[in-house]
Amino acid sequence: QVQLVESGGGFVQAGGSLRLSCAASGRTFSSYTMAWFRQAPGKEREFVATIRWTGSNTYYADSVKGRFTISRDNAKNTVHLQMNSLKPEDTAVYYCAVSSYAYADNAADFASWGQGTQVTVSS
Repeated sequence: QVQLVESGGGFVQAGGSLRLSCAASGRTFSSYTMAWFRQAPGKEREFVATIRWTGSNTYYADSVKGRFTISRDNAKNTVHLQMNSLKPEDTAVYYCAVSSYAYADNAADFASWGQGTQVTVSS
């Protein structure tokens, strides 16, 4: 089992920045893919970004390209999401997830999830 804990959410003004972290524990493997999803009230869970635990492959949703950056620290089993130029529409609960697939962006392909961290962007 892989346990995931998100942190770093909070309240920020539009145009501001936040950095989310996802700490993984348990049986983690270098071949796993880590990803961030988000879910706003009344909306379905939405893919944000993914990164392979090894290598350099990353993938972003169009809505966050150029503003968000996903990165990893393999030694600490931690994935980060740097969020810049935040907009009110970025307001959501952000979830970290892990998958055995290399380039998954479908929530159904992720077996382990964190409990989420709230991000609220005010105008």
